[in-house]
Amino acid sequence: MQAQRQLPRYKCHKEVWALKIKAITKANPPTIDELERILNSEPSTDTPNEEVVGAFLTPEEDGYAEFPVSREYMLKHNPQPGGYYVVYSDGYKSYSPAKAFEEGYTLA
Repeated sequence: MQAQRQLPRYKCHKEVWALKIKAITKANPPTIDELERILNSEPSTDTPNEEVVGAFLTPEEDGYAEFPVSREYMLKHNPQPGGYYVVYSDGYKSYSPAKAFEEGYTLA
């Protein structure tokens, strides 16, 4: 039997763009016309399913309007009010629960 040991520990030192989520409003399902347009368009390898809006996120901070996120984003990240919508320098969009985000990041 092999002895277990802790995983290596890392410290975060990257910068991200983020907004705290105040509310999430699920989008209406796409219409048949919208689905046909999506299905008949050229597939994009960069942003698959980005055209299908899954929800609208309302930021906690003043001065920012609600904005759409894809259905794929919603299914993958399952964001919750109080957590953070996060965008990395390479454009990747993610979600972080408030505790994890606030322990790892400070406002630049």
